[in-house]
Amino acid sequence: MYEGVVQDLIDELGRLPGVGPKGAQRIAFHLLQADPADVRRLADVLLEVKAKVKFCSICFNVSQDDQCRICRDPRRDPSVLCVVEEYKDVVAIERTREFRGRYHVLGGAISPIDGVGPEQLRIRELMVRLADGTITEVILATDPNLEGEATATYLTRMLKPLELRVTRLASGLPVGGDLEYADEVTLGRAFAGRRSADD
Repeated sequence: MYEGVVQDLIDELGRLPGVGPKGAQRIAFHLLQADPADVRRLADVLLEVKAKVKFCSICFNVSQDDQCRICRDPRRDPSVLCVVEEYKDVVAIERTREFRGRYHVLGGAISPIDGVGPEQLRIRELMVRLADGTITEVILATDPNLEGEATATYLTRMLKPLELRVTRLASGLPVGGDLEYADEVTLGRAFAGRRSADD
């Protein structure tokens, strides 16, 4: 334990996701040794992000404007909607340069153990977006874990009466992976989603 503000800094840094006690301590001491101008710049950026960044009024992606750049882009296909859990998922999908539609960020996944039910997600807003008939396909791009699967299953049931094309991202073996290390669920999905070798 350190004294006063040093321990306070370590404690606050330790509250960040992915930062454990040792990492928090390392960052704290790095900041203590850093040039004051660098620390001030970091503090200013943190405050500026909190003040300026908000969520897109359409898809709930992060944005500095009322609508994010993807929702404003007229080149995006408005008939295809990719539903993701978090805004970081949008970034991951955008990096592939394979998807040209629009997004809807749920803000999490159904997780009863964490007290997150459908009411805590932006499912109501999703249903409102789908009401005008512009969207013809919904791609469920939730994480391939228990919570993501529960969310996708729930959404599939909710969307069924709308007679939309509802698809799920394929999942299976990673490139460069070894079969012996694959878990049963992943290997099972790889078999279920197999395709012709000619593709």
